Amino acid sequence: MFSGVSGLRSHQTMMDVVGNNIANVNTTAYKSSNVAFADTMSQLTKAAGAPQGGIGGTNPSQVGLGVRVNAIQQNFTQGSAQSTGKATDLMLNGDGMFVVNRAEGSFYTRAGNFTLDQEGRLVTPDGSYVQGWRPNADGVIPTSGPTETLLVPADEVMPAVASTEFDMVGNLDKSGAPIGVAGGGYKIPDVTTSFDVFDGQGARTRVTVRFENTGTLTAAATAEEAKRVSKDTWKITYSWDGGTADGGTIAFSATDGKYDTTANAVPATGVKTPVVLNGTSVLPNFGAMTGLVGNGISNISADADGSTIGSLQSFAFGTDGTLTGTYSNGLKRDLGLVAIATFNNYEGLEKVGGSMYAVTVNSGNPNVGVPGAAGRGSLGAGQLEMSNVDLSAEFTNLILAQRGFQANSRIISTSDDILQELVNLKR
Repeated sequence: MFSGVSGLRSHQTMMDVVGNNIANVNTTAYKSSNVAFADTMSQLTKAAGAPQGGIGGTNPSQVGLGVRVNAIQQNFTQGSAQSTGKATDLMLNGDGMFVVNRAEGSFYTRAGNFTLDQEGRLVTPDGSYVQGWRPNADGVIPTSGPTETLLVPADEVMPAVASTEFDMVGNLDKSGAPIGVAGGGYKIPDVTTSFDVFDGQGARTRVTVRFENTGTLTAAATAEEAKRVSKDTWKITYSWDGGTADGGTIAFSATDGKYDTTANAVPATGVKTPVVLNGTSVLPNFGAMTGLVGNGISNISADADGSTIGSLQSFAFGTDGTLTGTYSNGLKRDLGLVAIATFNNYEGLEKVGGSMYAVTVNSGNPNVGVPGAAGRGSLGAGQLEMSNVDLSAEFTNLILAQRGFQANSRIISTSDDILQELVNLKR
């Protein structure tokens, strides 16, 4: 009878576990559990005997005293991905757990259904702060330091940055088709491109740079003469609304068409002396340019650093966990990096509710680092991890638990019948 009672209790626990799994079939990142049974201590009715005196050995005789729940084990296999498109929804593809912090201490979760609070802090549905690293004053994210709450500073303004240099790239082809000039004659056509420079207050100036071939022509030059006297040296002129600046000349090797550092008397990097463009001193870099002769078509472009002021327009997480903000001036800036913790024994973690886990003496200490490194999973933005509950398996377990409970109840009722027969012997 007592074996039947233990069976009822154990299968009731199994029913509780299965019911909890089914109840959480749609819980974000829920990890299912299963019950492992074991028999209890058995009563020894006859001890084992060793062979002796020509008689073989005998085995022990034992009567089991029932069943018990040996363990409730958690299944930490990966759940399927559910696309949400929400920027703050995160999913871990692989090993690890998000680190969150609240008044009671640090906890860990696989559920990445995060939101922002009124101060722009990344939080869980219950208000726990999602941990990571934020950039220092130099814009560098110190992942070796302690973690802190991730923040999306919606009211932050990126200050203006004055231009300090610009890079010119492309090819100047001296064999371009000659064009007529005022007063008669021909010349190799000038080549132009434009770029923006910014002063310290973020004011934008559109600058046009013009390359003019230095081949000398007479007023009556023909088109063929214009081609013949074209040179590998070009005169540079900068212009903008209300001003101009002389940029000197740029020369290319007649042998291979590369930027001629000797002729230009500049360092090997191709950096020339600064030029002042509408009050802003900017250092040109022509070292990547070439003067190759081809189809007569030149193709050049320039890009300067610096920017106007900008406000945060949007943000997104990368697969490496980096939180990047996009600003109204077209620039991007890293705002933080999500922290991921791994454990030697995930099943040793303790569930504390709210899809959270706490460290125990058998889980091991958390190893906190960046996603995608040291075996940690990568991050999926705009996605959530679904529950790993297998409904077909759970319904099967439901039947097993019900049948087990039913069978053990029969043991009790049958034992009761036997006891009744014993009582009837008095009559």
